[in-house]
This record gives sequence, structure tokens and C-alpha cells, in this order.
Amino acid sequence: MSASASEQTVLVTGGAGYIGSHMVRQLLTGGFNVAVFDSLSRGNRDAIPETVELIEGDLTQAEDIDAAFKGRNFDAVMHFAALAYVGESVEQPDLYYRNNVMGSLNLVDAMRKHGVNKLVFSSTCATYGTPESLPITESTPQAPINPYGQSKLMVEHVLKDYAVAYGLRSIALRYFNASGSASDGSLGERHDPETHLIPLILWEALRVKNGGDPKGTNLRVFGSDLPTPDGTCVRDYIHVEDLCSAHIKAFERMCKTPEAGAEQFNLGVNQGFSVLEVINTCSEVTGIDIQYDLVGRRAGDPAELVADASAAMQKLQWTPNYPNVRAAIEHAWQWYLEHPPESV
Repeated sequence: MSASASEQTVLVTGGAGYIGSHMVRQLLTGGFNVAVFDSLSRGNRDAIPETVELIEGDLTQAEDIDAAFKGRNFDAVMHFAALAYVGESVEQPDLYYRNNVMGSLNLVDAMRKHGVNKLVFSSTCATYGTPESLPITESTPQAPINPYGQSKLMVEHVLKDYAVAYGLRSIALRYFNASGSASDGSLGERHDPETHLIPLILWEALRVKNGGDPKGTNLRVFGSDLPTPDGTCVRDYIHVEDLCSAHIKAFERMCKTPEAGAEQFNLGVNQGFSVLEVINTCSEVTGIDIQYDLVGRRAGDPAELVADASAAMQKLQWTPNYPNVRAAIEHAWQWYLEHPPESV
């Protein structure tokens, strides 16, 4: 790195959200100076430490993000401010193209205007759509099957073009299934509505723990006849803290290789877990027999998504600390026991 972490200031867009708030904590632990830009439309104000400056604004309003850069000096931006519900993106694509694409354009234009030249972009494996083969590498054809994935791919194209035309240095990190909570119990996953598998399973475990009838389960498993070992979807679950550590490694790489332009890396643990395997592990961790209802497949749900993250491991010199989904489940369960959702 060109300077010590204590001399580096990072702007985290979407820093009140699930992954963004964990990123803020990890940057602070690493000695970075941090500011957050967030509209708080879907984030949680109390997830941002009081010592961190919160700049409230909307990325779709160019004047908001421009004002965030005025009078402040940032060495890099980590960009998490995006809408991320696949179903919602199909129903309301205008929201996704406006927020995810237009918002990102406003951000990179403000960065250009104010001389900030390093961006770590939160991308997604949804840019691959239904892959032709597994595991998924960075060279796997990108063919999104929903507006959410399409919006992220559009921004990746923008970053490549801005690297050529304007010298913007960026790394897009294509997440697989982000999961878990802070290992010290200080921060967790809070979405409204919640659609992620592990929280939904653990919420069901909490319901039963609180005296609910196991047979009256709220948990649904979409599809049991997929071409996978047990017929349910297989996904690559990466712990949220491992995601965040990869962002710091990406920042370090940008400092060392400013000439590399726009790069892209998969982030996963190179191993898939089926829905039923995740449910069984949740039962083991919680000590609760978790029941579920089998329902039909969701349209457009790929049977299996597993990363080949070897490029990130080699070029970013990044190694996940939690290569098994069990740790993410244990940390999430600890969080929900202490912070039960109101709906349970």
C-alpha cells in the first residue's frame, strides 16, 4: 500500500445496509478513516457507529453525491448502495435501473469531478444468470436472467469503459450468497422484507423455540426435483466478514497496481450447500427440529451456483476464514437470539 491505513479515508456508500455496515466496522478495526453515504431508505441508522460521519443522500440525485465529496478527501469508495431483491427487480425494473445504474453513474462522475480514482464495486453472481457449466469462473459467459443481475452487469461495463477513457481504477467483486453476522455478535442481518435462506430458517427455529407448533411452519423450500444430489437448490455461501476482508484486499491491490484498470473477481468458498443441507445444519446448531413445506420451483432459479474464487484468492491474496456454512449459521443464530425480529 502507498500509505498506512490510518492515513486512508474510505467512503462507503450503502454503509447502513447489511454488508455495508459490516464493511464499516472492519475498516474501522483496520485503522481506516470512514464516512458513510446512505439514504437510509433500506438501511439501519443504528448500524453505523456514532464515531462515523453519516452523509444522508440519494445516489439518484447527482447533487447529493456531489455535495458528499465537497470539502472532504477520500482515497477510495466502496460502493454497496444498491437494491438487491430479484423478485422486486422483475416487478419494478425501473427502480433497479434508476437506483443501481443511474446511481452508480452519478457516483463515478462525482469521483471523476473530485479526483477520487479507486472504486471497489459490489457486484453479484446474478450477472452470470444460469451458468453453462460449474464451477463459475470470471470467464463464464454473463447472461443475467433478471433486471437485478442486468443492472449490476451494466455497471461493470461502465467501469470498464471509464477505466479506458478516464483511468478509473476499479475492482468489481461478484458475490455469491452473502451470509452470517459479525463473529463477535455486534452486528447482524436485518432486511425488510427478509428473503435470505439462513435468516428465514433461523426465524423458524426461533418461532419453535418460543413455543410455536413445529407443524405450523412458515418455512418453504422452493423445488425438490432439481438436478442436484437431494433435489434442492445448491448455493455457495460466503460469510459476510470474508466478503469484507476481500474488499480491503481489493483496495490494497488497487494501490499496488494502479495501471490495471477495471478488474472483476468472484467471491465464494468454492463449495456448494443444498437448501436441505443448510436446514439440517441449522437444526444441529439450534438444537431444534426445523420443519418445512416443499413447494414448486421459483421461475428462473438456477439449480446450482458455485464459485471458482481462485483468482481472488491468488491475485488479491485473500483467504476466507469461514469456508463452511456452519460458522455463518452459528454467528447468525447468536445474533438472532439476542436481537429477535419483531415478526417472530
